[in-house]
Amino acid sequence: MTRFVALVLGLLTAGLALLGGCAPTEGEDTTTSTIYLVIFMAVLFGIFYFFIIRPQRKRQMEQQKLISELKPGDRVITIGGILGRIESIKDDTVLLKVESGATIRVVRNGIAGKHETAD
Repeated sequence: MTRFVALVLGLLTAGLALLGGCAPTEGEDTTTSTIYLVIFMAVLFGIFYFFIIRPQRKRQMEQQKLISELKPGDRVITIGGILGRIESIKDDTVLLKVESGATIRVVRNGIAGKHETAD
């Protein structure tokens, strides 16, 4: 993803440099260069939207759906990498039972996903 961001920023810099170098001289119409600038910015926004903003929103919606569908008995993994089985769920916390038999309470948003084991 960082290579993509670097590529987009490089294209932005190159595009702005080209548009700056295409400044109208005396007697030329500024409307054409303004239209190119607006088109360039719209294309750039479209690229950011479809490659950065939209996938991030999709991941957030999937995470919210996962968190809302949690139920006791589910095997989950936390953001910190702790594996456990849900014992109970309260408003914004989850009680997990880990392998040693101990129980820990974590915030609901600390659940990274469900963990399927091959028992």
